[in-house]
Amino acid sequence: MLDLFAPGGKLLSPYLLEISTALVACALVVLGADINRLMRNVLRDTNFVIRTGCFILLNAFGYGLIIIKATPVLKSTLNNIEPGLMFSIVVLSFVGIGIWAQRNRQI
Repeated sequence: MLDLFAPGGKLLSPYLLEISTALVACALVVLGADINRLMRNVLRDTNFVIRTGCFILLNAFGYGLIIIKATPVLKSTLNNIEPGLMFSIVVLSFVGIGIWAQRNRQI
C-alpha cells in the first residue's frame, strides 16, 4: 500500500523544510489559543506590565523559538522515513490538524 504513495513522497522530499515549518506553525496556531488562555489564567492577578511582558515573550520569542528549533528536527525525522510512509504521515498530519482546528472552532 505504501508503494502507491512513494511517488508522492519523492515529490515532497525537496520541500520537507517548508512542509515541516508549516506543520509546526499550524499546530502552534491551534494550540496557541489554549496556551495563551492558560497563561492569562496563571497571570490573572499580576501587574499589567508583567502580564504584557510575559505575553510578548511567549508570542514573540517562545513561539518563534519553537518553530525554529522544532522544524529541523521534524524535517530530519521525515527525511529518514520511507517516502510512502512519509507522504502518508504528512497528509494525515495536515488533515488531523484541520480536524483538530475544526473541533476547536478555529475554522
